[in-house]
Amino acid sequence: MDSAHGHTLFDTAIGTCGMAWGPAGITAVQLPEPTPEGTRQRLLRSLPQAVPEAEPPPEIQSAITELKAALRGERPADLRHLPLDMSRLTPFLQRVYERARAIPPGQVLTYGEFAAEMGDKHLARAIGQAMGANPFAPVVPCHRVLAAGGQPGGFSASGGAITKWRLLEIEGYRPGGQSSLFD
Repeated sequence: MDSAHGHTLFDTAIGTCGMAWGPAGITAVQLPEPTPEGTRQRLLRSLPQAVPEAEPPPEIQSAITELKAALRGERPADLRHLPLDMSRLTPFLQRVYERARAIPPGQVLTYGEFAAEMGDKHLARAIGQAMGANPFAPVVPCHRVLAAGGQPGGFSASGGAITKWRLLEIEGYRPGGQSSLFD
């Protein structure tokens, strides 16, 4: 990517989201806050420097279009091909976010299963903290990681667990694989 740094807000089926970018790709994504200004503030808070509002370059506009479609429940909802710039993150966070990106839409892992896959069942709490600090939600789908017993656990986006369940519902996730009465 040859574009300069920038950020923009955009409307989606679940509210106003935000995206920031730099020469190496997407640097942050923000799910809706109660107000667009709140979304902007939370988006920029995760960045190490001031990033001006700007018109997205074509590759970022394409990523925004795909994210909007995913949040409408259109297929494919798989966003793992979008270019993320994780260079400011620790190697551990990079590994956690790359593993989270590999969870297919509509599927989930528990924090314990995630930790075991990373080679140490004692990492569950650190993985939970990493998910809570995720600067790329929902492109890094932290909503696909649940607490033990299929409980939602925490979710740092506005609306908390309700938002987490809504994102999973949009992807077609059904707890226990069961259809609802209304499917």
